[in-house]
Amino acid sequence: MQVAHTPDADDAFMFYAMLNGKIPLSFKVENVVEDIESLNRKALFGEYEVTALSVHAYAFVADKYRLLSAGASVGESYGPIVVAKRDLDLKKARIAIPGKLTTASLLLKLAVDAKTVEMRFDEILNAVKSGRVDAGLLIHEAQLSYEEHGLKKVLDLYEWWHSQTKLPLPLGVNAIRRDLSLELQKAFLGAMKESVKYALENVDEALSYAERYARGMDREKLRKFVTMYVNEYTVEMPEKVLKAIEVLFDMAEEKGIVKKPRLDVLRDVD
Repeated sequence: MQVAHTPDADDAFMFYAMLNGKIPLSFKVENVVEDIESLNRKALFGEYEVTALSVHAYAFVADKYRLLSAGASVGESYGPIVVAKRDLDLKKARIAIPGKLTTASLLLKLAVDAKTVEMRFDEILNAVKSGRVDAGLLIHEAQLSYEEHGLKKVLDLYEWWHSQTKLPLPLGVNAIRRDLSLELQKAFLGAMKESVKYALENVDEALSYAERYARGMDREKLRKFVTMYVNEYTVEMPEKVLKAIEVLFDMAEEKGIVKKPRLDVLRDVD
């Protein structure tokens, strides 16, 4: 089956064991690597059997995919941030976003009524530095490196979210296509969980693999970034993370941004 994840160190870290023969598999995997907004948009057409997905995007593909209880990226004290050269009124700013279907973009829309322009996530820092936009919404490792580029944080969306909900921040998930047999769905879920556990139990080994997606991060910064988003929530989503996803969609529906989907999460007990 085709299994798609992003070119980011945290995804590579959690998939390391599955893709490198570290755990037994009862199915064959063809690995696909694409940026998150590309995966979000391809999921609209059900292109890949298993795909990384923004939580926001699930609202548009729930008819085609189930969420997996393993493999989620959840922020606890961390999340997307908006940066700029100086303090500014975000309601009057032009802000670069990493795709309309990303969870970061949904959070920004919930927090601030701002003008936005889409671009690839890895182009946003330079767009802010060059003045092409007033501010930029950062995801992935740029959250750790923006100060090195002379930029400052003007909005922390985890802090905003936590002030509203007191819940962890669900950002990314892995989803599996509904048309696959339940036996295969369960087999993949089991492998996903074992792959995450293996990485967390063999951190240095998995980090060495994830370094290919480090985009210039040194080893310690890479370790910090990966452990921000691969944690106990990644092994198995607890009820408070599911509640957080529900609350996120409730807030979005109340604002007329998106219709809340029915959450369908595949668990071991299903």
